[in-house]
Amino acid sequence: MATAEIVQDAPFADALLAAADAHPELVVLSADLSKYTDLVPFAERHPERFFQVGMAEQNMMGIAGGLAKAGWLPVAVTYGVFATRRAFEQLAMALCTGPSRGIVVAFLPGITAPFRATHQATDDLALTRTIPGLGVVDPADGHELAGALHAAIAHDRSVYIRGLRGRVPQVFEPGAEFRLGAVRTLRDGGAVGVLTTGVAAGWVNEALEQPAVAAAAPGWMHVPTLKPLDRAAVAAFCARYAQVVTVENHSIVGGLGSAVADVIAGEGLGTRLTTLGVPDAWAPAGSLAYIRAELGLDAAALARRIADVHEEAAP
Repeated sequence: MATAEIVQDAPFADALLAAADAHPELVVLSADLSKYTDLVPFAERHPERFFQVGMAEQNMMGIAGGLAKAGWLPVAVTYGVFATRRAFEQLAMALCTGPSRGIVVAFLPGITAPFRATHQATDDLALTRTIPGLGVVDPADGHELAGALHAAIAHDRSVYIRGLRGRVPQVFEPGAEFRLGAVRTLRDGGAVGVLTTGVAAGWVNEALEQPAVAAAAPGWMHVPTLKPLDRAAVAAFCARYAQVVTVENHSIVGGLGSAVADVIAGEGLGTRLTTLGVPDAWAPAGSLAYIRAELGLDAAALARRIADVHEEAAP
């Protein structure tokens, strides 16, 4: 794992330019958010492959579906709330049915937006997991985001990727090639196992340095791909522990916690599960630090919750 001081500047912009050079069939669509989703470098280098559709996400998904069926590889880029809540039907019908495939990159995942529910995509993973055949990826940092984009290009079906913009803290050291469905077992041991997805991996990395939980040394698995989910690997990890904790930048309904619960129940495991994330309520507005503190997702609060579960699980 990397230290929190390492930051990557606009990793999506760099990954997209590299992908465009290798894939002339790749085209990009924006819904009037180019400046805010790191698309300006692509638009400047490849204006003939860039489509600005305006504030019309439903139309953007329809256009992407048409381009896909005509042999292009569309990358539709917007905010997560607009890609899912606003354009869910078009995402499902235009990009995930028939002989077409595309990539949706959705920014401001979870509570990373300073605004209220209008911009907080706290339910996008739950929504996209229901679409047949759609891959769903929640990267932890810029390296995973870039890897997810390249893996999605090689994939034979459509993929939804949560985007990370601007200056992105690095969570993991660059390592093996990103594969859709692959998990990272970061460490074993302890009486409790922790599973993370997305930027919550960075939150847990901070929490595990807190004295309240450092001595417990819980096991840790990172799950960047929620669909297709490596059920066997998740089941094997959960089976090692009497209790596991999921931590995610998403509602506790329908995201990583629900996926892990499905595995535990489906495999008949006796493992108890604690789900940490956005509760079944709208999150407040404010800075990410403020929202995390209000929801009990800051490092100190997470450490206390994990330590409490460890105390219950320890023999």
